[in-house]
Amino acid sequence: MAALRVAWRAGQTDLDHRRLVFVDETGASTKMARRCGRSRRGERCICAVPHGHWKTTTFVGGLRLSGMTAPMTIDGAMDGPAF
Repeated sequence: MAALRVAWRAGQTDLDHRRLVFVDETGASTKMARRCGRSRRGERCICAVPHGHWKTTTFVGGLRLSGMTAPMTIDGAMDGPAF
């Protein structure tokens, strides 16, 4: 295994860092609610949370040395066909 790691690292020196693209994904959901809040000492913290309209939006983009490329939003979670 150690020899394979050394060979893999030796092959990395030929990579052109200007051509690398890292795909990154993040998402937001309307069913997310804060777990903690603030209130006066001895009083209960009450806050509204979304209810009933569960919606997820996913953002995917390619990160290059020059910046973001090919940003895309998906209505829903990332799945095989979307990827």
